[in-house]
Amino acid sequence: MPIEYFVVECPEERGKKAYEDVANDVLLDLDLVRIVQKIHIFVDPGVPLFVAVGTTHPAGALVRIRDAADVNVDEEGRAVLSIGNETYLAPMLEALWARYGKEHVDQPDRFSVLVTVPAGENPRGIEEIVIADPEDGLYKDLVYALQIIAPEGFKVRRQYHRAGVFYYVASEDTLPEEVVETIVAEKFEKVGVVL
Repeated sequence: MPIEYFVVECPEERGKKAYEDVANDVLLDLDLVRIVQKIHIFVDPGVPLFVAVGTTHPAGALVRIRDAADVNVDEEGRAVLSIGNETYLAPMLEALWARYGKEHVDQPDRFSVLVTVPAGENPRGIEEIVIADPEDGLYKDLVYALQIIAPEGFKVRRQYHRAGVFYYVASEDTLPEEVVETIVAEKFEKVGVVL
């Protein structure tokens, strides 16, 4: 899915073209063009300021235990998880430890996890526990890409994301909150988002 809106705004035409090329290459190299829906980048080395705002396509549904394991109940009332997808094993164990405590989670082998659930709780309810949010990984990748695209030396940064919307602001100087809010809101309007 191609990016619907991709604009780089810069007071210098050569700088604008250079940032378009860099941004395009980075987004392609990190395979973010399928996720980013709209992006507007503003660069003014004279201020100095770099602002990127945009929207993303939905990253996918939350990953739950049922997506990575079959859940059954043994004769002792424990939840028996048969791991079908090891990709999510580590976050699954972390979620189970956080909820039930390590002393109630046992992994006898690489493809099985036994969970002793509290009395009165349905062991099959474990299927609904969220173990991964694709949005989290997407956001980390996007921030990494924007750090590469931003001018070198722009170490003062602000970043934000919520479902489907992001911004990244960088400068060499301090960034007063009211200036960031004003500029970010102005650039978001260009991609059809009102804050």
